[in-house]
Amino acid sequence: MDLDVFFALYRDLPQLGPGSDTCTRVALTRLPPLPPSPRVVDVGCGVGRQTRVLAETLRTRVLAIDLHPLYLEQLERDARARNLESLIETRAQDMGALELPAGSVDLLWSEGAIYHLGFGPGLRRWRPLLTRSGLVAVTELSWLTDDRPAEAVRFWHEAYPTLGTVPENRATAEREGYEVLDTFALPASAWWDYYTPLLQRIERMRPTANADLLEVITATEREIALFRAHGHSYGYVFYLLRNRDA
Repeated sequence: MDLDVFFALYRDLPQLGPGSDTCTRVALTRLPPLPPSPRVVDVGCGVGRQTRVLAETLRTRVLAIDLHPLYLEQLERDARARNLESLIETRAQDMGALELPAGSVDLLWSEGAIYHLGFGPGLRRWRPLLTRSGLVAVTELSWLTDDRPAEAVRFWHEAYPTLGTVPENRATAEREGYEVLDTFALPASAWWDYYTPLLQRIERMRPTANADLLEVITATEREIALFRAHGHSYGYVFYLLRNRDA
């Protein structure tokens, strides 16, 4: 995909995937207390909706990492507007090759991004970065029911063939050396917090869209229609984990 086309559709949206400030705060409340002056890293932060919540709630410095500088620039603008610039540091970097000292991260956060690496491989790559008591909060797309509509199965088999169930993902986390502290599924409203502004952007751009952009719009509308019809069968789930070396 031409990234310019993708950025044209997604630039300046309030978030780049399902999630909400409320869900981020709930996840924080379900984690054990952090040590004084913790090292907090938000991996695959996108435009940083959850980064800002982490900084506001924890009142500690958060390192926000994403591969795309355009998203980081938007986060920096929003942080300045909210007087959070002293608490948020941005870094353009590949989440699969993080340049962080081993054993240095007290809390690694990642919402809607680990699928780029795969759930198990991502947890495996990130675990050496954690302190002995290090925590991970990550959202991963997961099957929520055993009775899965055929249309949803076909779509996700093509889009994300390693999509697993919550018990399967819990078992994966345990195999990778984590203790599973808690899990909870994001409500449908967290999806519409993402989809509604995206649909509004599509309607504004459609009349002048070229063929490449229309292709992206069509794929996006297919995804949204699938969720509207079958969103009860799959969703993003927060997995709250602790390094088992603790």
